[in-house]
Amino acid sequence: MSPDKNTDPADHLAPPRRDGLGVRARDWIRQFPIRFVVIVVAALLLVGLIWVLSHNQPTQRRGRLGEAQPVGIAKVTQGQMPVTLNALGTVTPLATVTVRPQVSGPVVKFNFIEGQMVKKGDVLAEIDPRPLQAAYNQAKGQLDRDRATLANAKTDLARYQSLWDQKAISQQQLATQRAAVKQDEGVLASDQGNVDAAALNLSYTKVISPVTGRAGIRQVDIGNLVQAGQANGIVTVTQVQPMSVLFSIPEDNIDRIMTRMSAGATLQADAYDRAQTKKLATGKLSAVDSTIDTTTGTVKLRALFDNSNSELFPNQFVNIHLLIDTLENQTLVPTAAIQRGAQGTFVFIVNPDKTVAMRSVTTGATDGEHTVIAKGLKPGDTIVVDGADRLSDGSLIEIPAAPKAAIAKPSEAPAGQAPPPANRTDRFQRMLKRLPPAEQEKLKKMTPAERRQWFQEHRGEFRRNRG
Repeated sequence: MSPDKNTDPADHLAPPRRDGLGVRARDWIRQFPIRFVVIVVAALLLVGLIWVLSHNQPTQRRGRLGEAQPVGIAKVTQGQMPVTLNALGTVTPLATVTVRPQVSGPVVKFNFIEGQMVKKGDVLAEIDPRPLQAAYNQAKGQLDRDRATLANAKTDLARYQSLWDQKAISQQQLATQRAAVKQDEGVLASDQGNVDAAALNLSYTKVISPVTGRAGIRQVDIGNLVQAGQANGIVTVTQVQPMSVLFSIPEDNIDRIMTRMSAGATLQADAYDRAQTKKLATGKLSAVDSTIDTTTGTVKLRALFDNSNSELFPNQFVNIHLLIDTLENQTLVPTAAIQRGAQGTFVFIVNPDKTVAMRSVTTGATDGEHTVIAKGLKPGDTIVVDGADRLSDGSLIEIPAAPKAAIAKPSEAPAGQAPPPANRTDRFQRMLKRLPPAEQEKLKKMTPAERRQWFQEHRGEFRRNRG
């Protein structure tokens, strides 16, 4: 049987085809795009459903529906609020002197230790005085010789005057002798100047400190030949008590400062370290620059500190808190109570039924720990200061009871300060338990103001440990 001319010769080599399976496979392949689209659409619908369900559920952040959230509360108080300006400053000595030799010669002695405090007039180093002593002796000898010459000339002048009175000599001889006396007096004055200069140079062999301050690193060693006025000098002495800090503030604030200074007020300045966790010194504003820096729009100021504890070091960077005013009878809340969101600035106020309500507020000045409320609250209102991140408008809250014996009375608050919130003692007891026994005893002996300052400085550490 001859092969059909319309038949592919390769068909005779292929295995027998299973028509049933082949048809089903071809049909599935043809329908694959449609099946793929259906699967993708179903997957997208499933993801969307999961997203809707998850976002319709109350978040853990705001608490479960109907569950009371434990919070810390505080009373809105009335008191003073210090108004401060904060700026970065540089510790700048009032005097920094490079002590240079004024005469040449080898250094034979040092009378100070590097880093030592020295006083004005102290002898820091000594230069070999022998060459200058010899020059002084020579000038002194010349002075003595010319002084004798002058005395002799004056004696001759007296004799010539007597002879002239007797008409024994001419007037020209008398005039010549008078001129000789004047000449000798001039020579004597020149000699005295040479003696004074030699004595001054001789005194310069003792190198003295021109200011009171701390001596730096020595620039030469004993035996080195120094030259008068050499650039590197012998040592640098820096005045450290008192110490000044230069800092700049925006020009918009200068009128408030000048008004206070014109009224005779003393503006307090506190210097903190770079992390603003430790107060280094307390001083006062001493000077305001006469011009505004046009490139930065700032004015330079100088604050003075007695620096009795030597906490301020030359060229050190510090943070300056300048107290320019104190506001009286202000509505105050703990800064931790203030929340910010899409609806603006608000706090959670506690209702009598143990629920909370969002209350929009307008804030004013702040000192970090407390903030002035210009509008929205009144003294006596109860607000949430801890746990506000778990609340929403209308949330049910739980207020932990504070130990009765530790509740501070308003009358116990320091004069001029707002009484502490009712929950502060409870927080203090909780934080106190985390500390070593030695630190606990130290804090118990502190005054309330000292404890607040201590916890303010270690606030970040407590937050990290809590996290």
